[in-house]
Amino acid sequence: MDINQLIEIVKKKINSNTQVDTLQILDKTFLHKKHRSYEEGKFHLEIIIKSEKLKNLSRVEATRILHKILEKEIKEFIHSLQIKLI
Repeated sequence: MDINQLIEIVKKKINSNTQVDTLQILDKTFLHKKHRSYEEGKFHLEIIIKSEKLKNLSRVEATRILHKILEKEIKEFIHSLQIKLI
């Protein structure tokens, strides 16, 4: 899977499973390329999400929801995930 396919899957899953006002997904894989644990085909994503529903939850609960939505992708394709709630 390439990064563009992964970003589209992540966008679709988040939009389908929670209320989102705006969603931006950035490829930050370059931050991990020199790490010893870096694996080809694993990506670092930054998710910037505006969602009143998630913003009204604790940060931990909002993160749990997003991790549950992206469970398969985290296991298979995501090395690191940054989440910014705005």
